[in-house]
Amino acid sequence: MTRFVQQRHKQPIQLERPRELIVACPPMKSNVNLSRIVRAAGCCGIRRLICCGNARILPEIARDTGPELQIEFHRTLPPVLKKLKGEGYPLIGLEQTTDSTCIYEFTFPRRCVLVVGHERLGIEEEILAMLDHVVEIPVYGLPYAHNVATATAIALYEYCRQYPRG
Repeated sequence: MTRFVQQRHKQPIQLERPRELIVACPPMKSNVNLSRIVRAAGCCGIRRLICCGNARILPEIARDTGPELQIEFHRTLPPVLKKLKGEGYPLIGLEQTTDSTCIYEFTFPRRCVLVVGHERLGIEEEILAMLDHVVEIPVYGLPYAHNVATATAIALYEYCRQYPRG
């Protein structure tokens, strides 16, 4: 008979190379959601996260992400995305649109920016026009969409599933 022994705070898996995904967040309504995104990014080995507006990270929720996660604060998102796109980063939106691809069928570029939306408003039109691809997470019940922090964690998990060693 197999016996399971809990291993709290097991050491992270060592990546063979740094993750090349950047997470970009617009001004958020909730610092709790933003802090949950920060925590998920840290757990996934993401090295760069962009926050906009009056963002405040709540340490009791974000926890110890470590020095590997660089968090940047900007006034607005469009100029940052324009610069990243100019540097060759594909912009991948996480949103429900008329032409979005199911996340199960999408292959993330190893080097890309995951653009998430505002909790209530989603990704605004100006940013949607800049995106190279849009992925959506299927919903099988109500409400019609996942919470932004939950959706971001799901998308980060899928990226990590596709690139398990970095």
